[in-house]
Amino acid sequence: MVVTPKSLRTCSEGHQYYKSSDCPTCPVCEQERKPDNGFLALLSAPARRALEQHGITSLQLLSEYSEREILQFHGMGPASMPKLRSALQEQGLSFKS
Repeated sequence: MVVTPKSLRTCSEGHQYYKSSDCPTCPVCEQERKPDNGFLALLSAPARRALEQHGITSLQLLSEYSEREILQFHGMGPASMPKLRSALQEQGLSFKS
C-alpha cells in the first residue's frame, strides 16, 4: 500500500489544512457550511454536496427522485439512504418508485 504524504494547503478563506488527496475541499469551510438542522445536517459532507449540486435542498425535491437515481450521484453512498428514507417518512413522503 502506497501512502501519499499530506501537504499543507490554504483555502481562499485563509484556513490552513493538510490533505493527501487532490480534493480541493477545505475541511474547515465544510464544517462551517454544515447546516445545524434539517435533513442535510444528517449527511456526510460528500453526500450533502452531492444533493446540493443537483439542487436538492428540500425533502419535497428529494421525493422527486428514486433511490437508484440518488445513489448514482458522485459522493452519495448507501450509508446515507436510511437517513434519507427516515427523513422522508417523517414528512409523509417517499422516494419516487
